[in-house]
Amino acid sequence: MSLDGYIAGPKGEYDWITMDPDVDFGALFKRYDTRLMGRKSWDEARKVQESGAPTMDMPTYVFSRTLRQADAPGVIVSNDLEKTVNELKRLQGKDIWLWGGGELFRSMLELKLVDDVELAIVPVLLGAGLPMLPSAKQRAKLKLVKHKIYPKTGTLMLSYEVR
Repeated sequence: MSLDGYIAGPKGEYDWITMDPDVDFGALFKRYDTRLMGRKSWDEARKVQESGAPTMDMPTYVFSRTLRQADAPGVIVSNDLEKTVNELKRLQGKDIWLWGGGELFRSMLELKLVDDVELAIVPVLLGAGLPMLPSAKQRAKLKLVKHKIYPKTGTLMLSYEVR
């Protein structure tokens, strides 16, 4: 996210996100075996994939009240966040990754479905855009468990446990 708390710019742009050469994305992706996305994030990811970008090979759940499974090949569509995530958490496997989607993040926090929060703070001030956590109804207390600074880009990676 940007230093002022946005995950995308005012027009949905993310060209401001710097890819630090010292971040081991392969190791990061190996920690997860399931990905959760909101509808808007999935729509954006689909555009990127259509442009020829590589995909992450893992089951992906898209949460939407309007998307039909027939219109979303290659992903699992759900309109019941609480039930689906609780079922996934009961399964054996790796961690579950919430990939994009401030509204989905807010809903999951409100339902107490988030165990950890890991974010990279990119040194840019956008001034406006899509917030990481839009209008939360309640506070979520966090405990810092890990941090790392990437000097080449000034990116700060923070890992928190949700209390």
